[in-house]
Amino acid sequence: MNAQQNTATAGGAQLVGALGRPARPAGYWERVARIVDQAPPLTDNQRARIRAAFHQPSAREAA
Repeated sequence: MNAQQNTATAGGAQLVGALGRPARPAGYWERVARIVDQAPPLTDNQRARIRAAFHQPSAREAA
């Protein structure tokens, strides 16, 4: 079954492909970019916390 055959609707939104995620509305990524551009820059402390969250030992994932 290909993506074209596996389309459906849910609440008026078209579901695309096997993942069943609704299509993004027009202008979605432009809106995301505007919001990101308006946000203040991260502090060094915030950057360190984010880095630490992504660089945790793999033993933590197994827990």
